[in-house]
Amino acid sequence: MKNSIQNNKILIAPLNWGLGHATRCVPIIDAMIKERFEPILAGDGESLLLLQKEFPNLKSYKLPSYNIRYTKKGSSLKYRLLFDSNKILKVVKNEKEEVEKIIQKENIKGIISDNRFGVRSKSIPSVYITHQVNVLSGITTLITSKVHHNIISKFDECWVPDYSGKNNLAGELSHSTSVNLNLKYIGPLSRFEKEIPDNKGMINGIKKYDIMILLSGPEPQRSILENKLLNEFKSYNKRVLLVRGVLSDQFEITEDMKANKNITIVNYLLQKDLQKAINESLIILSRSGYSTIMDLEKLNAKAFFIPTPGQFEQEYLASYLEEKNIVPFTLQNDFELSLLEKVKEYSGFKFKRLLKLEKNHLLFNVFK
Repeated sequence: MKNSIQNNKILIAPLNWGLGHATRCVPIIDAMIKERFEPILAGDGESLLLLQKEFPNLKSYKLPSYNIRYTKKGSSLKYRLLFDSNKILKVVKNEKEEVEKIIQKENIKGIISDNRFGVRSKSIPSVYITHQVNVLSGITTLITSKVHHNIISKFDECWVPDYSGKNNLAGELSHSTSVNLNLKYIGPLSRFEKEIPDNKGMINGIKKYDIMILLSGPEPQRSILENKLLNEFKSYNKRVLLVRGVLSDQFEITEDMKANKNITIVNYLLQKDLQKAINESLIILSRSGYSTIMDLEKLNAKAFFIPTPGQFEQEYLASYLEEKNIVPFTLQNDFELSLLEKVKEYSGFKFKRLLKLEKNHLLFNVFK
């Protein structure tokens, strides 16, 4: 007789800050289902929409939006966030109230929050997911990291999607000497699977695309980079796939975007199609967001990074991986096509995964 999952409902809620927080929740949700838990989705914006598209049969709830937007000038982002801090705290309070309502209505037995501060409860086990244990913010790093440590300490466990040893993906971002955070290193999270290439490093003998541009992240910086790259590639004569990273209908593919017939443009690709496209591309041109890094590491990809202006985390990750001779990068204003030649000088990501999610029954012990 099969065990009932009637009383194994787990609320899982990613932050709506680009699509990365949602995409890395996909393998967590898959693992929960495998272990006969019943995931209940929660969130807002395109982050929630992506999970709804990936898991159309799962119940979902909308949470209050943090409404965080990038500034056009990257260096102003830190001050924008400081200015909005009171508004964010009010949203967190409302978020906690909504979560308690969902707990009562659905008889929730546990919570997984990916960087949503208010998605927790004292009444049931609550887990926080972050790779950014230490929050880099320039001269205010010590303060922002302490604030984040205080948030993490309110949860029963903090799952860090990275390797615990020296050969890790996030360096000082994901590693802390604090003893009060109950950190659990669960290995990088990716929804993708590596296809086995032939002896020429190809999939079925060919690579479909010379360059795959994988955009992501909040506005307006997503659109700023998109416009810059479309201008750079307007006369490019090799095969390019542009995945815009937008799920909303308001982002139309215009005729101007279609001017170069060598560029294939799509708004987004879901899991299987995106995995296939990355495997069929020679070089991935993208932001240095951590979820993208985990996906590229899983797929053994060669890449070039353009970190989001003003986001210290992405700038640090890009620099860290360049120093390891894995991926080159440049700042957004400095990008030009000729820089892609540098990719040949770097190793790319090496497939070395020993994912702890394979031991699902141990990972989810906090809920049993």
